Amino acid sequence: MAEQQFIMTQKGYDEAVKHLKYLQTEKRQEIVDRITEARSHGDLSENAEYDAARNEQAANEGEIVELDYKIKNAVIIEENTDDSYVHIGSKVRVYDEEMEEEEVYEITGSMEANAMENKISNESPVGKALLKHKVNEPVKVLAPDGEYKLLIREIF
Repeated sequence: MAEQQFIMTQKGYDEAVKHLKYLQTEKRQEIVDRITEARSHGDLSENAEYDAARNEQAANEGEIVELDYKIKNAVIIEENTDDSYVHIGSKVRVYDEEMEEEEVYEITGSMEANAMENKISNESPVGKALLKHKVNEPVKVLAPDGEYKLLIREIF
């Protein structure tokens, strides 16, 4: 079975490596310290503080394994400054006629996507629809709740 690949920019890769190191060192040690403190309070069978710290430890270790896997299977893409079409790394101003709204999205790899910052994955319905299109081209977005159209107004 082929390994899954994770598309990232160099910046996204560097941030992922930095976050992994934080999880493996600082956060791991903070959790161990909390477990040690909770153990010092005696009976572990009714110690909510201990249980919470152990649950956080398990979650942290799971995140470390997942992030390590993604980093090991990262495909770092070259920065592309060509604004004639949409690619990973592009910022795109689109207009939704039905909603009468304009929005700006940055197309990223899945590791760097962040909806709060309008950074959308190349694998998302909108990201996938916009890729390789040009200014003034309408694109059809195949979303889980139906399809809709966007007009590309600007690529930068």
